[in-house]
Parts: sequence; C-alpha cells; structure tokens
Amino acid sequence: MAIPIFVSGLLVLCFSIIAIASDPSPLQDFCVADANSTVLLNGLACKDPKLAQASDFSFSGLQMAGNTSNAVGSRVTPVTVAQLPGLNTLGISFARVDYAPWGINPPHTHPRASEILTVLKGCLEVGFVTSNPDNRLITKILQKGDVFVFPIGLIHFQRNVRPGSAIALAALSSQNPGVITIANAVFGSKPDISSDILAKAFQTDEAIVKDIQSKF
Repeated sequence: MAIPIFVSGLLVLCFSIIAIASDPSPLQDFCVADANSTVLLNGLACKDPKLAQASDFSFSGLQMAGNTSNAVGSRVTPVTVAQLPGLNTLGISFARVDYAPWGINPPHTHPRASEILTVLKGCLEVGFVTSNPDNRLITKILQKGDVFVFPIGLIHFQRNVRPGSAIALAALSSQNPGVITIANAVFGSKPDISSDILAKAFQTDEAIVKDIQSKF
C-alpha cells in the first residue's frame, strides 16, 4: 500500500507544479481589474461584478499601425490587463507588432508567458534560443499566414527580411506576460552593471562595453 500512496503523492505534486506554472485559473465568471484599488496581491483586485460594462472587455485601436521610427525599426502595441481590465485572471493577452523594412523586434523574453505569433503581412525571420548548456538557435522564415510559437521564458526575436513593412499578431498565455529586452536589461540597467563584469561576460574590452552602455 505504501507504493501507491507514494505514487499518488508524486502525481499530486506534479500536477500542483503544472498548475502554478501559469496564471491561476479564475474562480468566478470574470474579475475586471480595479485600477483604483490599493490592495496588493498577485494580480489585480476585482471591482464589483455588478459594475462591469462592455467597455471593460473590449479594446480598440489594433487596426492602426505602430510608429516604427526608432532605433530597432519595430513597435509593439500590447493588449494586456493594463489596457483591457477584463483580462484579469483569464491568463491571456494580445499584441500587434509592426516592423519597418529590415526592422527587428530585438531579442527578449516573456518571463510569465509562451507566445504564439502569426504573420499578417510581409515576411519575418523568427527564432528562439534554448537554455544552457545547448543554447541551440531554432529559426524559421515565416510568410503571410504562417504561425510560430515561442516557449515561455526563452530568448526570442523577429526580423523583417523584406524592403516593405510587415505586421504580426501575437497571443500570450498570461494577462501580464512581462517583457525583458536583453540589450536594455544588460546595457541599460539603472544603475549600470559594472563595465568590468560585462566585459568579462562578453569577452570584450571595457571601452566597448561603456560605448554600448552610453547608447542606452
């Protein structure tokens, strides 16, 4: 009898770990985020469901192109719980990504979400890198209508490989997936990471590191 009990315990533990690997499931029909609440919790407090309106569950504007006049040539228009309060506790969010000719969505991670991306216009090179020790690059060229998934937490990127503009839509498995842009985090931290640490990490000179930091 001891073995079945032990196995049952392991199964409960495994399913518990899986259950907490993403946003928690809601325990009511909806939980519209109350932006004015001062209650601190993992997520956002709910407003009275009797006060919920259609506007809490809708967002307008994704038909408009984002301004890609920036250093990387892309613009992400997010639709997370910050823009759409009705997403609170639902474990999903959305984004439009616009790319200038040859623009990139630079290497970044979403610490709380996997991402599935589909190309609406243009042609994108996409890819992600597996974790240590392999650090394997998995990459593909996507045409209009193609879909690609980026696993949770892994560094990934997109690049427009055509002279025209490109558009993609992305769905993410969290109401607040978070974004860590690698270059911004490493070279644009406040205060700066010590240049000698970065020089050693990237096997380069401190002068080069300081030059890169000055751009962020």
